[in-house]
Amino acid sequence: MLNCQKSKFQLDPAVTYLNNAYMSPLLKSAEEAGIQGLIKKRNPFNYGNQEFFEDVSVLKQSFAKLIHSNANQIAIIPSVSYAMSNVAKNLVPKPGGKIIVAEDQFPSHYYTWSNYAKLNNQEIQIIKANPNAASWISKWNEDILAAIDDKVTAVCIGHVHWADGSLFNLKKIRAKSFDTNSALIIDGTQSVGALPLSIKEIPVDALIVGGYKWLLGHYGLGCAYMSESFNDGIPIEDNWINKKDSSNFERLVDYTEQFEPGAARFSVGEQSSFCLVPILTEGINQILDWGVENIYQYDSALQKRLFDTLQGSSYQISPLGESSGHLTGIRMNKNTDMNQIKQQLIKQQIYVSYRGDAIRVSMHVYNDFDDIDKLSESLLNLETN
Repeated sequence: MLNCQKSKFQLDPAVTYLNNAYMSPLLKSAEEAGIQGLIKKRNPFNYGNQEFFEDVSVLKQSFAKLIHSNANQIAIIPSVSYAMSNVAKNLVPKPGGKIIVAEDQFPSHYYTWSNYAKLNNQEIQIIKANPNAASWISKWNEDILAAIDDKVTAVCIGHVHWADGSLFNLKKIRAKSFDTNSALIIDGTQSVGALPLSIKEIPVDALIVGGYKWLLGHYGLGCAYMSESFNDGIPIEDNWINKKDSSNFERLVDYTEQFEPGAARFSVGEQSSFCLVPILTEGINQILDWGVENIYQYDSALQKRLFDTLQGSSYQISPLGESSGHLTGIRMNKNTDMNQIKQQLIKQQIYVSYRGDAIRVSMHVYNDFDDIDKLSESLLNLETN
């Protein structure tokens, strides 16, 4: 069993940070890697041509290992919306087809597919949830599966819902989408790094991950897996570094239409950030060292503690297995004052997020039972006052 890893971070000990889904703190080692990148830039003659490529290659290999993929199929991205736009540009629509999304999906995921639908005569089908119903997450998954038919061009969802950690059954969704020749596009920003996901086990068409949450990186850099079906696609930008033989700086004016193999064509220009790349690589390598299964077991123990403590109260929280072990949502009855809760938690320096009608709690390896108990006690005290 993994132990609490708080010592590896610079978190203020006076703060109870249960908000990794908002933004992760930096590992001390990742912070140092970024600082060294800054220091090196003081003297740019320190950088040889190969350094534009070597660290990026290591990052791709680390991310590929995390999701059990081939490094050639990894692209370096500045944002989820960037990679989603690349996918949308190269996804062949079915005539009069449908795009399936979950209700209240993250905007950067939804906007891409809303625009795609308008441009390609597609229908956006939003599968709604009913959090007030019994076993509502299971019912939500059933409704998604029922909606996947031969008219569906793509199912575009997260592995978990970003607002409350609702867990989507990707195995069943992948099987149904295979049967209907529908693509499966996954936003893994709120799951990859904390929740196991293997491309070998669930061969999605694209898996896009912002790096500043569960990959423990910095804002502005992430990774995307693009299946081989996209290998001959047209990227949304033309930049020199993705072209064949771009490492030969002396011959860059020997223009070519050929790209480096695999998903390289979908990487962002100026991908070789000498600060962001080592930070993200360090974060992913630390995750690999801990083991994603171990991380998930650790986080799940914290989530179960929260569930058990709030059982029997007026707060509603989905059980482990319906919501993910690292991210969950707490809902209240209609008489509860959300503003009062916010003020109380801020006063006690307890940091969570508020998404829709849920208190979003995202626990990670730097948290412990004391953090969970502090949150639970605060919420229960508000219930009785």
